[in-house]
Order: sequence, then structure tokens, then C-alpha cells
Amino acid sequence: MSARPLTLDAGGLPLSALVAEPAAQPRALVLAVHGRGMRAAYFDGPADPATSLLAHGARHGLTVLAVDRPGHGASAPHLPAGALIADQGTAIAAALADYARTRPVGAGVLLLAHSFGGKIALHLAAHWPEHLPPLLGVDVSGLAQHYAPGAWDRAETLAAGATRLNWGPLNLYPPGTFHAARRLLTPVPALENRELATWPARFARLAARIHVPVRLTFADHEAWWHLDGQDLTAAFPPGAATVHHHQGAGHNLSLARTAPAYHRRALTFADRRLTARQPA
Repeated sequence: MSARPLTLDAGGLPLSALVAEPAAQPRALVLAVHGRGMRAAYFDGPADPATSLLAHGARHGLTVLAVDRPGHGASAPHLPAGALIADQGTAIAAALADYARTRPVGAGVLLLAHSFGGKIALHLAAHWPEHLPPLLGVDVSGLAQHYAPGAWDRAETLAAGATRLNWGPLNLYPPGTFHAARRLLTPVPALENRELATWPARFARLAARIHVPVRLTFADHEAWWHLDGQDLTAAFPPGAATVHHHQGAGHNLSLARTAPAYHRRALTFADRRLTARQPA
């Protein structure tokens, strides 16, 4: 089931996106939000179709909607400096509402996000609009509260020497990944740098407001975040968050050879949340 491009109305702002829909009515919708310097096609297996979250989700009976965050894709000419976290959340919520006006979304929405996109996902989860379909849960990879020393102020491009931070060992990725990834890379809008230093405090504030289950996944070669000795669930309400460690990947987990295993676990999480919502 191949993904198709579409453009959504985010309150007057065009947001480009990719969507993969199941053959039958979807059981739920996965809203996928990419990280810094990437685009929605991060989730569509650019080097190996087996790593496509969009295709996997559609086969699993779910619609997967991957949006280009504000400041990327179709919205870039309208937001040359990008947008702050809260404003990105507002725009993505509006884009989801635009999609849901004309297409079925099933029983609710699972937010699935990577890295900087996880910041938007946590903001959305903490301020989920009542007019949207129910929020089932949040699945975030490559995002924690505290950066590793010196990591946050480094350039995030393939050509700028950030290989260890963004990728880890290069043999963890399918052949052709780095050629394909160049088509995904986009400039990081200036406003996305403004809130980097305040993220640890914001993480705590947002986490305390989230009352749906949250999965935090970290690859074994994750280098952006300070993980050792940290209780990564402490900021969330008791029992709300769980931490998972994924072997055989670096920060760009959904591009790795082992991405299908991560995607299966994320979709199983969606299944559990759907079952939990069914009346006894």
C-alpha cells in the first residue's frame, strides 16, 4: 500500500504530507511527526520499503498520516524562519482536523514522533484539542529531557560532521540510505533553535499534563541525550510512561535496518490502546 502526497489546510497554512490508508475502514490513525532537518518521507522507507512505517501501518489496518512540520515542505515559503513548538502544535492539530473532515480516522489517534518532532507531539498530547478524535497514546523515539553535554548546539546535517549524533555506526542502515537521506534533508529553520536551551524545563511541564500512555524509545547508539542514571519517566504522572531500548540502530531509528521491529512494537502499542478503549 503506497503512500500518496497531499496538502492539508492548517488554519490557512498549507502543510504537505504523506498518507497511507488501509483498504478497509481504518481502526485508528497514526499521526507521524518528523525530526529536525528532515521531512515526512523519513517515515516512508526512502532506501528500503521494508522500513516504511506508512506501508506497515496501512497493512495493519491503520491510516498513517506523516506531515511536513511547519517550516518544512509546502509551508516553508510561508514560514521562512519556521515556527515555535506551540505554534507548530497548533498548525498540526489544524491539519489533522482538516484531514478528519473528509476521511475516516477510526477510534482515535496515536501520536508517533521522532526527535524534535517528539517535542511537538508532547506539546500536542499535553494540550489535545477537544474537537479532535480521541488521543490514544504517544510513541516517541530519540527524545529525552536532558541533552548530552554539548550535543544540542551542533549542526544537524549529514555533511556537517554530525554522523555520530544522527546516525551512529553507518552499517546499521540499508544500502542507499545516505543517498536517499539527502533528499530528506532540509534546512533547520531559525526558530527551531530558539527553544533548545529551555527544553529540559518544558519537558517537565508538558509531561506532567499528559494522561495517556507514553512510550519513549531509545536506540542503543543514541548520542543526543543524557540517558545514564536518569529516570526518564519521573516527569510524567505515575505509570503513564515507559522506556524501551532498541538494539541495532542510531538516532535515526526509523531509517535503520531494524526499523521494522520498532514499527511493529509501536503498532502493537496502538493495538493495546484500541483494546483498552473497547467497552467490557
